[in-house]
Order: sequence, then C-alpha cells, then structure tokens
Amino acid sequence: MAKNEKCTKNYHTDTRLVTTGRNPEENDGFVNPPVIHGSTVIFKSTEELYSGKAKYSYGRRGTPTTNALRDALTDLEGAAGTVLVPSGLAACSLALLAACKSGDHVLITDSAYEPTRHFADTVLISMGVEVDYYDPLIGADIGTLFKDNTSAVFTEAPGSQTFEMQDIPAIVKAAHARDILVLLDNTWASPLYFDSMGHGVDMTIQAGTKYIVGHSDVMLGAVSANEKAWPRLEAVHGAMGYHVGPNDVYLALRGLRTMGVRLRQHQESALEIAKWLEARPEVDRVLYPALESDPGHAIWKRDFKGACGLLGVVLKDCTQKQAFAFIDALELFGLGFSWGGFESLITYVDPRSYRTATSWDEPGKLIRLHVGLEDVADLKEDLEKGFAALKI
Repeated sequence: MAKNEKCTKNYHTDTRLVTTGRNPEENDGFVNPPVIHGSTVIFKSTEELYSGKAKYSYGRRGTPTTNALRDALTDLEGAAGTVLVPSGLAACSLALLAACKSGDHVLITDSAYEPTRHFADTVLISMGVEVDYYDPLIGADIGTLFKDNTSAVFTEAPGSQTFEMQDIPAIVKAAHARDILVLLDNTWASPLYFDSMGHGVDMTIQAGTKYIVGHSDVMLGAVSANEKAWPRLEAVHGAMGYHVGPNDVYLALRGLRTMGVRLRQHQESALEIAKWLEARPEVDRVLYPALESDPGHAIWKRDFKGACGLLGVVLKDCTQKQAFAFIDALELFGLGFSWGGFESLITYVDPRSYRTATSWDEPGKLIRLHVGLEDVADLKEDLEKGFAALKI
C-alpha cells in the first residue's frame, strides 16, 4: 500500500494518531472503518476484473479494514508502503527474506530478538544465506565486516534483552556506501520515538503485538519500507500469502489511537521505577537508555524522542535460585512473555545462552521488566516483596 492520499504529516504526532488511516466520508460518516470479513470480491464485468485497475481484488490482497491500518502506519513511518503479517517474528523474517537471496551474506546484531536469530540460523542458512553476528556497539566499523555479497544489516535499538543502543546513522552511512540495505526492529521505540526512515533505515519492523495493539489481545506484525526497498518487500509479502484477520486489524487500529497517551505514561512510570531501582543496594545496574547512567544514553538522547516501559535489571550477588524467588514473590508483575500491554510483566533472561559475537559478562542475574500502566507506588511495593525474597 503506497502512501495515503490524505496526508497528515503537518499535524503533531497525537493528532496524526487520531486522524491517519481513516476516511469517514468513504464510510457513510462513521469514524472507524468497517470490519470487512471477506475473501472474494465480485466484479461487474470481465473488463473490470482483468484490467488490474480495481481497488480491491481479493481479501488477501487488502480490504478497507487492512488498508486503513497500512495507510496509518505508512504515514507514521514516513514510508513508501507497509505490509501486515500475523506476528512480530513474521515481520522480522519477512524483512530478512525480502532483503536477501541464496548466496548473499547478512549481518545481524548479536543483541537481536532471540527468535529472529533462530530464524536466521535455521531457515536463512538452509536457503544458502551466509549469516554472521556482530557487536551491537560496532557503529561505523560495521564496514569492516562487509563482504562482496553482503546484502543487508539487521539492527535492533536497543537490544531486546541487553538494551545496547546501536548507532543507527553510522551503520546506515557505512551500509549505504556499499548499497547494502539496513533493517531495524524498532518495536521498543516505535515510530513515535524513533524516526527510522528519517535516519536512513530501509525497512523498519514493528511487533504490533506490543504498543500498537497495547492490550495483550492480538498478535500482529508490520514492515514498512522506503522507495528503494518497497517493491521487493511488497512482492515477497504477496508471494508468501500473508494476511491478518479483520478483527485483529481493527483492534490494532483502536489501540493505535491511544498509543501516544499510553507511551507517555509507560515512559514516565518506567523512568521513575528505573531511578528507584538504581538506588537499591540489591541492584548492580539498570539497563535503560533513558537513564543518564546508561552507556547508550548519549545516542538515545541524540536520536530518540522518548523511551518505552521495557528495561533490564542486573541483580547484585544473586544466584539463579534467588532471582527466581524474586520473581515468584511478585503479584502485580506477571510472569509471562511479550510486553507492551497495559500490564506489568517480568521474565528472567540469560544472554549467555545465545550470544556468539560478544560475551555477556555481567556478574549478577538479569531480569527484564515491562512497566505497565498500574500506579507506580503499587509497583514499587510489589518489587519490595521481590527484594525481601532475595534475603530468604
């Protein structure tokens, strides 16, 4: 889906979130687009069917419901087009498939979302794609890793478990000098807090399951591309037959309208929790780029407009058993995968289990928190229970 004809780029972000991707005049005045459950499209004549000019041809190729979300995300990303897929992982894998072919070489940050690594290590390698992992802090020196057959660099800023901030502009400059595509998993910041296309990224990925949907009730992914990468992305997406159900798309559209308000609260609460945790004697350090103490703070401050609710905490002088006791003592922080919903979540993570290009040398145990929309005082009280459990 190319850029929407109804451009909203002159509006501020919150206004764009409310207005983009909807046209009441096309829907009998209704604010929201219709939820179209449909596969077959009926044409009036053979000329209309075979002309290739019809707006809709088949449900998998787009409906008023799916196009509303695609238009909205294309506008927010400043992209040439956007495609929808059934999950964040599907978005990562689709972007990689669109960026390489058999015989190519792909570079992936060592801090990438672990299922993305699994896809690369299984599917891409079995297709004859050469995969190497690199230090997420490499910056402009990424150029030293390029080969004649390098087609893409996959980035994630910050890393989904260890929160290293990548220097995206430096990587883009080095890659584009060799006509290499740059892909970014931008789920942490979203298009609201990091302008991927403005910083030169060719394809930007969103696990819409997280902040776009925002309510832990839909699986969704999206990939947006610039003019250069869009034709290939659109072609591969169509060839693979990806489609997202209309009810899921509608819930994503509904979540999108309040995304700005929710993200601001997530950021405010997470920053307060991060500073509070940083002062705790049981904590070695907090991994959150919005903190001035974070090693990636300078890059975050230079390139980003905000931070979300996801952060890491390294517990000091702690065994795995103690870390598990910390987690099990909590009530408000649910133990479960994913993040980005209204609820607070916690997981135990061990980067040593998958890192290959770099090592994870923190002496303490790492837990990951998603700070939800609960009252911060209640969340602190809940975490106090965890700290008490460490001493048992």
